[in-house]
Amino acid sequence: MTESALVDVGWLFRHLSDENLVVLDASVPPVVPGFVSYNSENKFTAIAGARRFDYDQQVCKPNTALPHMMPSAALFQEKVQALGINNEDTLVVYDDVGLYASPRAWWMFKAMGHDKVFVLDGGLPAWLADAYPVTDALAEAPGPGNFEPAEQEGLFCDFEMVLAAIDDPQKQIIDARSAGRFAGTAPEPRPGVRGGHMPSARNLPFPDVLEAGRLRPPEELRKLFLDRATLEQQVITSCGSGITACVLTLAAWELGYRNLSVYDGSWAEWGAPSHLPVVS
Repeated sequence: MTESALVDVGWLFRHLSDENLVVLDASVPPVVPGFVSYNSENKFTAIAGARRFDYDQQVCKPNTALPHMMPSAALFQEKVQALGINNEDTLVVYDDVGLYASPRAWWMFKAMGHDKVFVLDGGLPAWLADAYPVTDALAEAPGPGNFEPAEQEGLFCDFEMVLAAIDDPQKQIIDARSAGRFAGTAPEPRPGVRGGHMPSARNLPFPDVLEAGRLRPPEELRKLFLDRATLEQQVITSCGSGITACVLTLAAWELGYRNLSVYDGSWAEWGAPSHLPVVS
């Protein structure tokens, strides 16, 4: 079995006081039906000692109409150092839905060369279910960190790379949106965005890889993925705006896929009125 990118709540509780362990709340309000943010319906709650990693508004590319795009390495370094994160730190990212927004934070750090980063399986709801310690306020950074990125080429890709992948048998695009949005029979949540999907893309709605806010067991994931892409292919994941594509990327990682890329602009970019081809 490959090295897992997941840790469970028991592991995190046992290591919560470890030197050089940093817990990051990477929550983003869900826009997918059936997914609910704990903190949208309850008093604000965080895992004890967690700091805020806000890639929706802060650690993202400025001056673009596309949501939460990956920032430059320089901006990423500035924001992450301000959180007090060091090169030697082990990071555990979580969200308040379960497993929704945190995989993108994991992939962002991977893309910047930080391999000691893990996703909390089940997130805040799983932590609360086991009555582990929480707080009503996020922790402040202890001071600036020394984090230095080592940008990894290709972990995020742009529309030109996706366009080139459409007719390439060595590459497979997998779309995490719902079957209705993929087919173009359900409306897109963003005004003016076309319905449908990229030519040659295959659909794997991201909720299919989850069960009760956790990633499904490998034997269940394996059938879902091997029906869509071989281990030898490069897998490019896409979704509405680059968040839930990373849930699929995490699932693929757990199965041993390593040639992985996330289409950063996703359908918010591809589906906008443009020359990019759409099948519906």
